[in-house]
Amino acid sequence: MARRRKKPRIFYGWVVVAVAFVTMAVSINARTSFSLLFPEILAEFGWSSGLTAGAYSLGFIASIAMLPIVGMMMERFGPRLVIPLGALMVAGGFLLLTVITNPIGLYVAMGLLIVNGSMAMSYIVHSMFLPNWFVRHRGLAVGIAFSGVGVGALVLLPLFQNIIASNGWRDACLKMAIIVCVTIIPINVLLQRNAPADIGLEPDGQIVPSANHYAPSKGAELVLNHAWASTDWTITRALMTVRFWAMFFAFFGALFVWYGLQAHQTKFLIDKGFTPSFAATALGLAAFFGIFGQIGMGALSDRVGRELAWTFSLAGFGSASVLMVLIDRAPSTELVYLAMAAQGLFGYGMASLFGAICAEIFAGPRSASILSVLGLGGNVGAGMGAYALGASYDAYGSYEVGFWMCWVVSILSIGCVWIASPGRIRMVPGEAKRA
Repeated sequence: MARRRKKPRIFYGWVVVAVAFVTMAVSINARTSFSLLFPEILAEFGWSSGLTAGAYSLGFIASIAMLPIVGMMMERFGPRLVIPLGALMVAGGFLLLTVITNPIGLYVAMGLLIVNGSMAMSYIVHSMFLPNWFVRHRGLAVGIAFSGVGVGALVLLPLFQNIIASNGWRDACLKMAIIVCVTIIPINVLLQRNAPADIGLEPDGQIVPSANHYAPSKGAELVLNHAWASTDWTITRALMTVRFWAMFFAFFGALFVWYGLQAHQTKFLIDKGFTPSFAATALGLAAFFGIFGQIGMGALSDRVGRELAWTFSLAGFGSASVLMVLIDRAPSTELVYLAMAAQGLFGYGMASLFGAICAEIFAGPRSASILSVLGLGGNVGAGMGAYALGASYDAYGSYEVGFWMCWVVSILSIGCVWIASPGRIRMVPGEAKRA
């Protein structure tokens, strides 16, 4: 009897990953398409770079109010409701973009609806429930789900750019609204689940029932700090710890660099003399490398620890920032390819670590709410990164100061994750096996 039940338990965890893969492929690239819309909007309306990029930043800043609500909704209703609601907001934002005529319309459509709505389908939200399904291969499973972003970028971003070139950016926004609705809503309503216990299962296909399906490990041999691991973590208790604030600023730094580079990459390359089509390809190339980066960093973190994997990832972002400075001084297609490789193979791999780190530091039934507050650090960083690079360009006529800023912030993020040190609370499975 136990053997007959074990196979579907393992299998359904991978169904959850597959649904997340498709959702991430569409939702994150819908948001990323701002990088392709950015030069088109500037050309049509003649607004400043800082003003236009501010719409993107607004969505991340607005998540200060949005993410805690999303965290509570995830604990109460789960992804079957939260993710489709986010899809409706994003689709509505793209529909509104087709009729905007002033910056207020742009800020509402791109900031409050598209970027803010995407938070309900983002890395943070998926990190709230994907770790529930796996223990032994948690980093790998999350990495596979998030690698959908890279696969989606190879399809959606070139398609979006081709529609812009042939029919204009407003028609491209209409098409994106349709894609978001028809791909994301049905599969999440029908197939997605918050945790194995929702359908009478256990993580990793375990048969022995446990009282707490949020527990991040099976077996006391993984736990190093028993007092910390046995604490009933709430948001209030977490806020009083150094580890929480270290991870808050680690997330801030990581997304500052991620979205600072991503939001301005297309315009930067076009300014340096590359064609719009090459710039769009470069954006997709970074996401393509991210397929291997997110799977690889997730799997690596299961073996060597989350801190080392985070260090490699942020070193990739720092390297990409330096390469952008070199491109600014002497444009070269080879340097562009190297920058995209560093950004994707290493930098983007950081996304697969969010949920694993939170699940291992602040395990418990309030883990989703705690992660939603931690995510505020990342989203504020993303908003400030996109705005800071636009403002630095307006002030200096070049992105070089902004790129050096990204390099410094990458180093600070690495330091913060070592202060948090999730590995001092629990060994990852690879470390435990060697021990």
